[in-house]
Amino acid sequence: MSIPHLSGPFSAHAGPVSGAGGFRAPRIDWLLMVAVLALVTMGTLLVWSATSSRDVLTGGDSTAYLRRHLVNVAIGLVLMLLVTAVEHRWVRMLAPLVYLASVVGLVLVLVMGSTINGSRSWLVIGGMSIQPSEFAKLAVIIGMALVLAERAAGRWQARVGAVEVGLMLLVAAVPAALIMLQPDLGTMLVLTATVFGILATSGAPRRWLALLAGTGVAVATGAVLAGLLKDYQIDRFMAFTNPGLDPRGAGYNVEQARIAVGNGGLFGQGLFDGSQTRSGFVPEQHTDFIFTVAGEELGLVGAGLLVCLLGVVLWRALVIAYRSEDLFGRVAAAGIACWFGFQAFQNIGMCLGIMPVTGVPLPFVSYGGSSMFAGLLAVGLLQNIHLRTATPAPTRYVMPSRPVRVLAGR
Repeated sequence: MSIPHLSGPFSAHAGPVSGAGGFRAPRIDWLLMVAVLALVTMGTLLVWSATSSRDVLTGGDSTAYLRRHLVNVAIGLVLMLLVTAVEHRWVRMLAPLVYLASVVGLVLVLVMGSTINGSRSWLVIGGMSIQPSEFAKLAVIIGMALVLAERAAGRWQARVGAVEVGLMLLVAAVPAALIMLQPDLGTMLVLTATVFGILATSGAPRRWLALLAGTGVAVATGAVLAGLLKDYQIDRFMAFTNPGLDPRGAGYNVEQARIAVGNGGLFGQGLFDGSQTRSGFVPEQHTDFIFTVAGEELGLVGAGLLVCLLGVVLWRALVIAYRSEDLFGRVAAAGIACWFGFQAFQNIGMCLGIMPVTGVPLPFVSYGGSSMFAGLLAVGLLQNIHLRTATPAPTRYVMPSRPVRVLAGR
């Protein structure tokens, strides 16, 4: 008689080898994980260096900001692991709630928010400052991805036409309008670049992209003419076009930032030994201008390593988007890459004087709970999409099994 063939971990059709009880080791994107953890580690050291000698900030406790930053990192990593482990269908089901929560947070900011550095962008809850606009970036990305995925459901091929573009722009328009009312120009620039990137990668017609770019220029011009921007925001743009216009006012940050970066040379002055950093000449150095600490204390080599690590994060996000067989995952991963890419370029660019000064943090590096939480939540979503991608082809040959035949006794 013959015993029927049962598939198992060594059969030709088996997937990855499983352990006892059917446990399957997760195949997360380790390159992405290592790059993010390296950035977080560098950021922790840079934040500590930028604040340890600032008695005005720390109240004489040189480790005050370090401890807070470590707490933010720990909470962010827990959030990242939760999003990575959750079932993919729950991610899509919770996407509308995440979007709605971000809109409610932006409305609450306008009603009861705190004004810091001229922008009404923070909610103070239990002694903790929360910036809803940081979470709105991720909410817009998953909202636009969900709209496109739902519109494409049941079709042979995803088509991005006028209706799809209009719905995606509507999803982005509500948070964008609330952010402009704060006003938070830096976040608005990042959000605009992210929306444009999502539309471009989703396959929207070029005429829509050109129309969107033209509309953005017209809206920006109208905002300036209508007086929606604060005086200090206009002064920053004027100082960007002419750095010598107000070297002790609007141009002071950029001038001091460039001096700090230039002081670093090739190998830097050494961690915790930067002259500009120790003297406190660069304002907001632990948040918006954290890259100047890397440039001064770690030099071109250390700052270049930081940029390379950010490049690895963008590369892996784009690879995850390319390999995803799910339209929601593909668009969401591409949107996260656009978000991280433009925000990093904007932050580093203003430290080097090639971009106007706007209050945007450097992803995974700058001090700030909301930025850290939103960034690590996005990494968790990338890992979630990666884990749900089709199993790759086996990398080694497996001997096909044959049915075992047992001869019956005589």
